[in-house]
Amino acid sequence: MRGLRSDDPGAAEVGTTETTMEPAGYSHPTLPNVRYWDLPGIGTTPFPAAKYLKEMKFERFDFFIIISATRFSENDVKLAKEIKRQGKQFYFVRSKIDADLYSMRKQKKVINEEEELEKIRSDCLRRLAEAGFPNPTVFLISSLEPNRFDFIRLNEGLEGDLNNVKKRIFVLALPNLSAEIVQRKYEILKKHIWMFATLSGGLGAVPVPGFSLACDIGILIGAIVYFRKCLGLDDASLQRLAKRAGKPVEELKATVKAPLLGEITPDVIMRLSWGAAVVTVSALEFALDFVPVIGSIFGAVSSSVMTYKMLSAALTDLTENAERVVKVAFETD
Repeated sequence: MRGLRSDDPGAAEVGTTETTMEPAGYSHPTLPNVRYWDLPGIGTTPFPAAKYLKEMKFERFDFFIIISATRFSENDVKLAKEIKRQGKQFYFVRSKIDADLYSMRKQKKVINEEEELEKIRSDCLRRLAEAGFPNPTVFLISSLEPNRFDFIRLNEGLEGDLNNVKKRIFVLALPNLSAEIVQRKYEILKKHIWMFATLSGGLGAVPVPGFSLACDIGILIGAIVYFRKCLGLDDASLQRLAKRAGKPVEELKATVKAPLLGEITPDVIMRLSWGAAVVTVSALEFALDFVPVIGSIFGAVSSSVMTYKMLSAALTDLTENAERVVKVAFETD
């Protein structure tokens, strides 16, 4: 969910033995305000069920993902009931599905993958219903193949149960596994443009020659860098995606056609399609700064409009590039 592999810096520890001995928080690599928590397994020797339910402080978390690599146990059900009692959302995840399918192929040589997945899902649903959850939702995933099985559905479910602010942040934090995720990010970032445009308009009203242009360029640079990170087009994000997809990072970078991936400077801003218009409008603003009231009104409106148009064009360009990168990474349409 953080777009990292086990050997990436900052990745959660993995192993064949118990590795999580106390709650561990992991920040998102590009959006540090987003934090995922890995909790110790319930019912282990250090954390018997009764002790576990008291010590994990469930009230501080937004939602829970109960993960099992085999059948869901009695302790998993106890945990789900306690989460439900506290009015929190939770999801059942059956992990390591790739290993199950591999094992079946070793036994049967040829299998019907869809039928086998349905058998696993039906078995999970039946057992959970018998334990007191009549309509549970179970997601089948493989962390090694996140663009297969139910991983994207899981993210959509989590997104749907968050409040509006956290929903937007959650979507922006998702790794780019599909063009659909990129499009959802675009819709959210598009709403941010008004915020930047409003800020630009407020600063544009200040009647100081040259002040508005300097502020507008600073706002544009900051916004484009932020958009680029959210869309996974900064260098670190491209490196992680290349590693996950098993492709050379140079192959992904070769698909990017925008001038917005290197260092963003005032010169780069001026070379964009709206750069000439910015210069013209800025010249008019400079001339009108000496005219009381009219200069401030013109500066506010022109700065706001130009910032909005330039950021709209930049966001569209970055989104198209992000979609091309995803297509090449996972060889999909």
